[in-house]
Amino acid sequence: MGQYDLNKSTTTGLSGVPDFVVQSMALDVANADGSETYVYFDKATENFGYYFNHPQVASPINSLCTWAFGQGYTTENPKTKVILEHISGNGKETFNQIIWNHAAVKLMNGDSFIEIVKKDGVIINLINISPERVKVVFVGSRIKRYEVWNGGKWVKKNLRQIFHSMNKKIGDQTHGTSIIQSNKNVNDAMIEAFEDERIIKHRDKALGVVYYKTNNEGKIAYANTQIKKAVQDGDMVGLPEDTAKIEPYPSKSSEERQNWLTYVESLGYQTGGVPRSIATSDGASEISGISGHLIFENIYAKEQLDMENEIWNQLAIRIKFTRPPSLAPKTQESQTANTGTTNIQEGEVEPKLNR
Repeated sequence: MGQYDLNKSTTTGLSGVPDFVVQSMALDVANADGSETYVYFDKATENFGYYFNHPQVASPINSLCTWAFGQGYTTENPKTKVILEHISGNGKETFNQIIWNHAAVKLMNGDSFIEIVKKDGVIINLINISPERVKVVFVGSRIKRYEVWNGGKWVKKNLRQIFHSMNKKIGDQTHGTSIIQSNKNVNDAMIEAFEDERIIKHRDKALGVVYYKTNNEGKIAYANTQIKKAVQDGDMVGLPEDTAKIEPYPSKSSEERQNWLTYVESLGYQTGGVPRSIATSDGASEISGISGHLIFENIYAKEQLDMENEIWNQLAIRIKFTRPPSLAPKTQESQTANTGTTNIQEGEVEPKLNR
C-alpha cells in the first residue's frame, strides 16, 4: 500500500544531466616560424549555396548592401569622377554595381576581392574575383601577396593588384567573418522550418487518413487510386456506404508552426544585423518600424565608412557614399504632433553619426 507521509519524500538528482558548454574556437593565425601561411576560402561555395538557394538568407545581405551602396556616391575630384565613370568591370557593369557585389561577397564569405587593372599608373578597371579562386599568403601577421586561380594555375598578384576587404576581422585572425557561417544555426533552423511547413502544406492537398472496413489489399489499392485521382482532379470521391472512413491527418495547429517560422525568420534578420522592417513592412508596427530604421542607420553607415576608408587606403580614391534619407527629422515632427507619447523621446530621435 502506498505511503502518504511527505516526510519520507526524496529528490531526484540531476547529476546525469550535462552542463551546457559553449564550443571553444581558436582564431586562425599565421605560422609563428615566419614561413608562408596560405589562407583558402573553402567555405565560399557553401556560402553561395545558402545565398542562392535560400532567399531568407540572402535578403538581409542584399538589404544591407542596397542601403549602404545603392544611392550612389560623390567625389570632389573631377579626375576621380571621370575614372570611376569609365570603370566597367566585365564590360557591362558600373562602379556602384561592382562595389555592391564586393560588399555582398564580403558579408557572406568574410573576405572579398577585386582585381585592380591599371595603365600608366591609372586605374582603368576593377574586376570582381570569386573568393574560392583566391588564396592569401601571409608571412607573420602581414599579407605578402595573393594568388589567383585562372583555371590552369595559380597566378601571383602583389598587394597593389588586389582590392581586399575583410568583414569584422577579430584579433589577429587571417580572414574576416562570414555572417552565413557565424549565423549557420539560425539559418538552418529557418530553412528547416520553411521546408517542414512546405511539406505539411503540400500534404494538405490530400483528404487525410482512410480507414477501410476490409483487409483486401486489392480493394484498398483500387480505392486509394480513385481517391488520389479525385483529389488531383478536384473531383468528387465516390465510395460504397460504410466501406471507408476518411479523417484529416493528425497534426499540430498551423498557428504554432507559423509562430516558430516567423520567429526564426525574424531572428535571421536580427542576427544578420538588419531589422526585418528594413526589407519588409509586413507585420511591423509603426513605432517598431521607425525604431528599426533609426537603429539601422548606424549599421549601414559603418559599412559605408569602412568601404570609403578601404577605397582610399588601397586605391587612393576619395569618395563618399550617399546616405539614404533619414527618418529622424520626420520622427521628430511626428512625436511633437503626438502630444503625450512616450514611445520615442525627442532627444533620442536623431542618431549621432560621425561623417
